[in-house]
Amino acid sequence: MKIVVIGGTGLIGSKVVRHLDELGHEAVAASPNTGVNTITGEGLDAVMAGASVVVDVSNSPSFEDAAVLEFFQTSTRNLLAAEGAAGVGHHVALSIVGTDRLPESGYLRAKVAQEGLIESSPIPFSIVRATQFFEFARAMADSATDGGTVRLPVAFFQPMASDDVAESVTRVAVGKPLNGKVEIGGPEPVRMDEFIRDALAAWNDPREVVGDPHARYFGTELDERSLVPGEGAMLGHIRYSEWPGRIMAGR
Repeated sequence: MKIVVIGGTGLIGSKVVRHLDELGHEAVAASPNTGVNTITGEGLDAVMAGASVVVDVSNSPSFEDAAVLEFFQTSTRNLLAAEGAAGVGHHVALSIVGTDRLPESGYLRAKVAQEGLIESSPIPFSIVRATQFFEFARAMADSATDGGTVRLPVAFFQPMASDDVAESVTRVAVGKPLNGKVEIGGPEPVRMDEFIRDALAAWNDPREVVGDPHARYFGTELDERSLVPGEGAMLGHIRYSEWPGRIMAGR
């Protein structure tokens, strides 16, 4: 079947396209680079023609509160309208574990708004809430750095490899619509400061990591369960210590 992957040229999208191709589906990578723009609507009607499933793994180019909300609302409305006109039977969206637990975060409020639009649409849907990706470890450290110190929350999170994310999203995309949410995460929980401390050590990065219960992540303080998936989550199998990109991520 034809499956359109919005954000299909990015980190997760390109892997989802590859998995779908390997399964024998007609996977179409849709992004501004391929002439499909979910904000302006350019190319949407054409790419939806004949599609059975749409997978949205796109992301906002700006994380500023107003801009990210505008992106997800406009993009999702345009997508759902185009899908409805084309008779698409399954909308799959990648979201984040803990979105509705952290209302102080403008980014996560925008993801909640995106989820709400999907849930209120007549199109059958599946929302895949994922934990943070291993590939973001460097960005997490850099964003929390002040001088030679990295100040991070001590709360647990359960990061996962993008390969496991893409595999899970693919599995949902080729299945029946859940008309609900499913959580996915890494094999095991770890405290955020400890995870980044170990990552920096593997990279021979001299920055000191300080655990701070009041340090903010995506603009909000975390508690022990904020970013950890609940019971019944689909867990990946790749541990960070075994992840092939672990050392490269530090470069």
